[in-house]
Amino acid sequence: MAFDSQGRSYFSCVLFDIASNASGLYVTNSPKGADGSFFFNVPMLGRRYIVAEDNDPAVAHDKQFVIADYFPGSPNRDNVYVTWTVFNLDPNTGNYKSSPIYGSMSTDFARTWSRPQEISGNSPALCSFGNFFDPTRSANDCDFDQGADPAVLPNGNLVVIFNNGNTAAGNPNSQQLAVVCHPSGDSTAGTANLNCAPPTKVGDDITQGEPQCDFGRGPEECIPGAYIRTNDFPRIVTNTAGTTLYATWQDYRNGEFDIQVTKSTDGGVTWASEKTANPDTGLDHYFPAIDLAPKKTDRVGASWFRTARVPDENATPSGGFAPGTDPGVGDRDSDYVVAGGTNLDTPYGFKVVSPVFPPPNGNQSGFNGDYSGIVINKGDECHPIWSDTRNVDPFAPANGVVNDEDVFTDNQGCPNGKGKVGPGTIGKNG
Repeated sequence: MAFDSQGRSYFSCVLFDIASNASGLYVTNSPKGADGSFFFNVPMLGRRYIVAEDNDPAVAHDKQFVIADYFPGSPNRDNVYVTWTVFNLDPNTGNYKSSPIYGSMSTDFARTWSRPQEISGNSPALCSFGNFFDPTRSANDCDFDQGADPAVLPNGNLVVIFNNGNTAAGNPNSQQLAVVCHPSGDSTAGTANLNCAPPTKVGDDITQGEPQCDFGRGPEECIPGAYIRTNDFPRIVTNTAGTTLYATWQDYRNGEFDIQVTKSTDGGVTWASEKTANPDTGLDHYFPAIDLAPKKTDRVGASWFRTARVPDENATPSGGFAPGTDPGVGDRDSDYVVAGGTNLDTPYGFKVVSPVFPPPNGNQSGFNGDYSGIVINKGDECHPIWSDTRNVDPFAPANGVVNDEDVFTDNQGCPNGKGKVGPGTIGKNG
């Protein structure tokens, strides 16, 4: 979701046709006065609200996020932007070739969109690994990407953060990168351009040692205790004054999944050294979200999941962790927490906002959300949104699950202070 300066809201969606190679994404809006009570339909014909579409086995669009320029004094006021990943595949073999970040913009409230542009860029200093999957691309393209998240600034700039794997040969880890864009032009006239600068480094993404599970697609990053897939994609936010940007992500630098946080005070060009946000140890912390209190530059609110770890989690067995084979896999409890503090004065104190809940089961096994979210209102109240499995499915076992996976939100006073460092317990504040 995104909101512009006049109260329009925007909804973005990625789409796939299971009967063909077609994929694409669209953004539609809820007009002024509707307050989100309805959104315009995407018409059967034409390109209104359509950002990108392909019917090509070599192209797949994925993981779109949307933002609108909500600053009343911005030269790009009410522009709408969407960023996403384009997976490029070999049309003959289906093998992976590259996955750069793309962006597009609308200057008429999401009705028309600019030609999609590859914005993840090229950097000899940051992306020196080359692309042995596709030698036709530049050796310094930053094109092993996922997880783009955009933010807008009062000067009309767009800042896009994303996860990148083109680190130098011999470096087993990934990195978080950002591009600063200077949008211009008109989408209805076909002159719109994002004008993005080369990427800069936000922080390290330490992936070495991360546990892996096989959910049928081969081994991938996972939370063994809940037996779900996870990711290190970053999230970004700016305060309503637009003077400071914060970013967060999870990584494995401490021998467990922990939440990292950093900030930029120069519009996303340079970033402070990241710090670990969670005070508790001995658990896995993942899928973070972040927001800043209105009118307060450095009042930070964040939220994330926690799951109990399994024995020998730092030593992934051959083929990945699997329920019934490796102790503790798929039978550890989880919870969801809201945290908060000031600036990068970490670790932040936190409180649990969900009940303790079991791993997803049945045909939902392997997935819990993939993302979560948080918004802080003017009263410093945190509004998180997340998914969990507290509810028993009323139709079990007919539909293949025991516990529903439902979406929840809450209204909580944001914690504001330092957390006590030490071993954590699921269901207990810290």
